[in-house]
Amino acid sequence: MPDQKLKGKVVLMGGGAKNLGGLTSRQFAELGANVAVHYNSAGTKQAADETVAAIKQIGTDAFAIQADLTKVSEVTRTFDETIKRFGGIDIAVNTTGMVIKKPIINCTEDDYDKIFAVNSKAAFFFVQEAGKKLNDRGKIISLVSSLLAAYTDSYAIYPGSKAPIEHFTRAASKEFGARGISVNALGPGPMETPFFYGQESAASADYNQNAAALSKFTRTGLTDIADIAPVITFLATDGWWITGQTIFANGGYTTR
Repeated sequence: MPDQKLKGKVVLMGGGAKNLGGLTSRQFAELGANVAVHYNSAGTKQAADETVAAIKQIGTDAFAIQADLTKVSEVTRTFDETIKRFGGIDIAVNTTGMVIKKPIINCTEDDYDKIFAVNSKAAFFFVQEAGKKLNDRGKIISLVSSLLAAYTDSYAIYPGSKAPIEHFTRAASKEFGARGISVNALGPGPMETPFFYGQESAASADYNQNAAALSKFTRTGLTDIADIAPVITFLATDGWWITGQTIFANGGYTTR
């Protein structure tokens, strides 16, 4: 089996400042990787700086980079600045996303344009740029949602905007495979972060906290980011033989 160690490797973490992205950034550093920590807005700068400081404390190198990934030029700049800083990129992970929870009849054109820009457009051009610029035997990992397999109301536009990533992933894995690049999508269940609670009522939060087959074995019943970050690092290392797949890691919240 080819060597999949991360010492000296370079990771570009889209949305790498906080929550799942921040934890995964630090775990990559613990495995020996240097990390480019992308963040979207000024409000996340402090979290990005704190993640960079934590990585340097671990003993590898990191820097923070702000970019609006809904703009192709900004995606390109993010990759180029990472290469300029570290000399190349081996792993590109995109954890960015937004949620809108509304019945279909209440979704506006603005809602549609905003969420598809973040969840579909940015994801596509992130994968495209990674395919152009990753080192051979690189890894590309995109975050989707276990709601892709759900049968539920008020969640048409969110998983609908994530669904194209499955197709991008399959196509990219076929096209980039000749260079040894693995491409996968990962769909967590509802995670214990502010990202989840901002959309839910007390009743719907309670439902989700009890919906997974393994809910009672977690602290809150939701997916813990500490159980997802290792899946990402696995796909970037020993899981290199997995490619073109959408993997649900959700404790049995949904399945297909």
